[in-house]
Amino acid sequence: MAYPIVWQIEDVFYPLISAIGVPINLVAVIILARGKCGLSKCLTCYLIGMAVADLLVVVFDAILIYTSLIYFPNSFARLTPFCRLFTALASAASSISVWFTVTFTSDRFVAICYERLKSKFCTERTAAAFLAAVTVLGCLESLPWYFANSASYIIDDIEWGCLLKSSFYTSPAWAAFEIINYILTPCVPFFLILLFNVLTVRRILVSSQIRRSLRGQRSGEKHKDVELQNRQKSITLLFSISGSFVLLWLTKLLFSIYARIMDIRTYDYSDKDPYFVADHTAKMLQVLSSCTNTFIYTVSQTKFRSELMNAMTYPFRKIIKLWNRLKSLNHVN
Repeated sequence: MAYPIVWQIEDVFYPLISAIGVPINLVAVIILARGKCGLSKCLTCYLIGMAVADLLVVVFDAILIYTSLIYFPNSFARLTPFCRLFTALASAASSISVWFTVTFTSDRFVAICYERLKSKFCTERTAAAFLAAVTVLGCLESLPWYFANSASYIIDDIEWGCLLKSSFYTSPAWAAFEIINYILTPCVPFFLILLFNVLTVRRILVSSQIRRSLRGQRSGEKHKDVELQNRQKSITLLFSISGSFVLLWLTKLLFSIYARIMDIRTYDYSDKDPYFVADHTAKMLQVLSSCTNTFIYTVSQTKFRSELMNAMTYPFRKIIKLWNRLKSLNHVN
């Protein structure tokens, strides 16, 4: 059988995502933690949490599971105990990343639609509490995946690889767990994100129309509304992150629902099998979603872009400064 094109793409995709995802998410965390991007402490807390979760997705999913399987099949990551652990941690990281997006969306929804609750709900302390709760629940939700896998093969009494146990496909308990897992990630997050965004858009349209009316916009007068401009920037960030998540997770959501309805358990590892292509494509798009937020910040946030440029040019500025100092010392001597 010919080596499938999908696998050929994965051989390049996962190492590339690993090489890109780790540094850009680390840079995002560092820049946001400095607090010089003009964002509130509450919003910064959510964005840092999302960047850390995305970083963990890259580490556990792209590096320790896929890249290690492709290029380091005999590494420690392929030993069954580690493979089972990394599978559970990858699931937890993905779940946490998804639900961090939900908490971020809900925070922006409250901040825009319920200004009276903003001072109590949209605080750094509340954000930290939500992120901590989501982290704990995400880990508990994904813990059963550790016990769902067994060794793929045994060499010299050493267990290698991971493979879902046969009981996973026959046990009602495992079937219930899988359905609940799919509902919690990503079905419910999809619904909540779309709901919050629809309600937020509705609120924005109504309030913007009222503000323009009060400021004489309908009569042709031009006024610079700082409040509306700030709100538009916040909305751009919200919709960019939410829209990216929805688009990149949509294939995974649709395939998961279809596979559960049609009871698809196995498929041929061939480019001719649409289930094989859809499943692997959905996984690549899901992992890709862990690398998009930094690009969104760069495009939509002027101050973040400025801080990023400063970070990128910092080593060169230091080298030039050191070079000039050495030149001046040579002239003195």
